[in-house]
Amino acid sequence: MSTGPTMKRLACAFAVSAAGTLVLAGCNTSGGTNLTLATGSTGGTYYPLGGEIAKVWSDNIDDVNVSTQASGASVENMQLLDQDENEVVMAINGVAGSASESAGDFEDEPLNEPGEVRLLGNVYPEVLQLVATEESGIESVEDLAGHKVDVGPSGSGTEVAAREVLDAYGIEDIEEDQSDFGDAANKLSDGQLDAAFAILASPAASIQEVATSTDITLVDISGEPAEQLMEENESYGTLEIEGGTYEGVDEPAETLTNWAAMYVKADMDEELAYNLTKQMYEGAGDIEHDVGSNIQLDTALDSPGPVDLHPGAERFYEEEGVLD
Repeated sequence: MSTGPTMKRLACAFAVSAAGTLVLAGCNTSGGTNLTLATGSTGGTYYPLGGEIAKVWSDNIDDVNVSTQASGASVENMQLLDQDENEVVMAINGVAGSASESAGDFEDEPLNEPGEVRLLGNVYPEVLQLVATEESGIESVEDLAGHKVDVGPSGSGTEVAAREVLDAYGIEDIEEDQSDFGDAANKLSDGQLDAAFAILASPAASIQEVATSTDITLVDISGEPAEQLMEENESYGTLEIEGGTYEGVDEPAETLTNWAAMYVKADMDEELAYNLTKQMYEGAGDIEHDVGSNIQLDTALDSPGPVDLHPGAERFYEEEGVLD
């Protein structure tokens, strides 16, 4: 975390020179604290939503300026936080839990300080959506075998979830691709893919775009393999995507959901963590993104997993009567 006028000017200059990679949410040269929020790919939900949250923070917390950085999303974000490259990150709760316990994707390459990860609070429910072209004939997870399937960007929460689902169902023989869903959507429309996993808010604009040009199917992720997966990973819950959510998809689809949440390190100043948490919920009404309405105090601590609250966030929740 950098402070002072000189670092502030450097941060501003970098933000301008890296347009498209780093979007400045707040910048003045009068001194203060600069933070960088790691988000996700530019075609996903994290990047634009993170920019709006960063603006809320910059506009409402004195002497704090927050910029947002595109990234590979959850797995990479936990690594960036651990390496002190970013002070705040968005990540799926299940990925953050694995990072804090050196499990899953972090078993072979654990964080340097896995016990230092701290939760500020949930942002919105992440919905695992498995989209297949109707032409592919895919109607179940088992049908993915032998098909061209995108499992999400390397290091993303989508990739983690997709691989867990494929393992749970015993699916090994797919023709695998890896890209963000913006690219995957184009490949679905062009016939280069048969199906793609995506962890996105629902409804997702990128899936809506595919549905307008291509007949699609939302594939159920349910049954005994899904139930077993939820037993093994308590960060998962179930959700029904209603029929009619996407053009041409009239039947509901059962699937799995996580929470996108904000994480910091334990050494963040308590007052700063308190203000970040407070303003994220109190300023949610200023967020215009479709999922902004999901930033709610009554779901802020749903399915937190093994990651402890930051003391600053805990103080806010105690004041609001959220904690028992």
